[in-house]
Amino acid sequence: MWNTFFSQIDYSAIKPEILLTMFALAILLADPILFRDKRDKFWNAVFAALGLAFALLQLVLFRRGFPGGLPARAFDGRFTLDLFAIVLKLIIVVATLLVVMISVRYLEIEEAHFGEYYALLMLSAVGMMFMVSSTDLIVLFLSLELMALCEYVLVGFLRGERRSNEAALKFFLLGAFSSGLLLYGMSLLYGISGSTKLSEISQALTSRPVSDPLSWVAMITLLAGLFFKIAAVPFHQWTPDAYEGAPTSITAFISVAPKVASFAILLRVLFSGLGPMHLQWQALMIGVAIATMTLGNLAAITSTNIKRFFGYSTIAHVGYLLLGVIAAADGNSYGLTAVVIYLLVYSFMNLGAFSVIVLMRRKDLLGDEIDDLSGLMSRAPGMALLMLIFLLSLAGIPPTAGFIGKYYIFLSLIQTGHYYLAILGVGYAVVALYYYFRIVVAMFMKKALETGPLAIGPGLSVALGVTLGFTLIIGIYPEPFIQLAQDAIRPFFS
Repeated sequence: MWNTFFSQIDYSAIKPEILLTMFALAILLADPILFRDKRDKFWNAVFAALGLAFALLQLVLFRRGFPGGLPARAFDGRFTLDLFAIVLKLIIVVATLLVVMISVRYLEIEEAHFGEYYALLMLSAVGMMFMVSSTDLIVLFLSLELMALCEYVLVGFLRGERRSNEAALKFFLLGAFSSGLLLYGMSLLYGISGSTKLSEISQALTSRPVSDPLSWVAMITLLAGLFFKIAAVPFHQWTPDAYEGAPTSITAFISVAPKVASFAILLRVLFSGLGPMHLQWQALMIGVAIATMTLGNLAAITSTNIKRFFGYSTIAHVGYLLLGVIAAADGNSYGLTAVVIYLLVYSFMNLGAFSVIVLMRRKDLLGDEIDDLSGLMSRAPGMALLMLIFLLSLAGIPPTAGFIGKYYIFLSLIQTGHYYLAILGVGYAVVALYYYFRIVVAMFMKKALETGPLAIGPGLSVALGVTLGFTLIIGIYPEPFIQLAQDAIRPFFS
């Protein structure tokens, strides 16, 4: 019966998602039966890491070759497996794997080491992976909601923490509002085209006049819903609250993996669905990018809570990513190349910074304030130097990976004649250097407030090593990663 509806290509295209789902369900079943003792809870993380490793291996095999070749159109063209999808899925899986590694020690300290945590992480990653390949509005929405529902629960995972509960509630309510906007835009596009496939929507928009009010309303409401998912102004309000209230390991997760998936569907919608309206959405994107960079950078200057600080920092980085999208609207391939590279490098440098923050957590110390990092150089010189490298990369200082991301953003803007945006971006990069160095000053020039040991563990050590390695390797030898990004964005310009 199933073979009547689905082909072998359909099943093959979703192998990584199937693997992650099976391991997530296995953890939910095994945790209450096999891992009742607190000392055995780390096995949940082991199984989660194993499932993510299998999914990673399958994606690598896809990169080397897929039956019938790439791109593969599965489920009647509603699911696309191309190099763009494979590269971004690799980033999502690696980011989730690193979060699993940094979570073990943190959850032990919080006494919240439950199997549901890892299952939700993996199911959220499944939703993100479907998002990356979605070329149909229904698939896009269902996968987005799978991701979002898991995130809402994970943000409020520390049920005894008032801040965690409050953050989850705000995140959920604003997320429901954004989903309403998204569905309204989708319904209008369906009414215009009579289809939910992005390719057919694009054909329908081509035949409509530029000033068509229905197309404008559909575009604006659809993008408003997506702007919430990427934390762009004015739909950013949830970000600092969710970052502050969520468990620190989850703050690291939602700062990276969902951004990769959300930008993937943003690019799919803009270039595959709303391509005929590229001049209209480009003008809208310019205003949003300027507002996002401005608010993110200026708000970060006064933040004292380090998780809220990184929340506003994330908003600022979203503004930079939108600059690459603006350049790509003019047909510049360097714009989308910059977006893919930026998502890659941001994942490693941000997860590295959060790994150091997790190290500060003790039962009697939250480690959530910038002052909690005071004197880190005298307590743990190695960790202070690692944090310095991650902060320099976030600020875009060579020879770190962050410089490569910003360089390609500014290059694409100059090539397309958006000189004022390039100048503004460089100016805000200087502002970012100032507020990132507030943390550097605390670590190297202030007296240590605490003298206790850091919460180091094997998982954290591996995560720090991987994030440090990629942050430096991409900055020093970026050519293979640039080539990979250029290959990944080729479907948008073919």
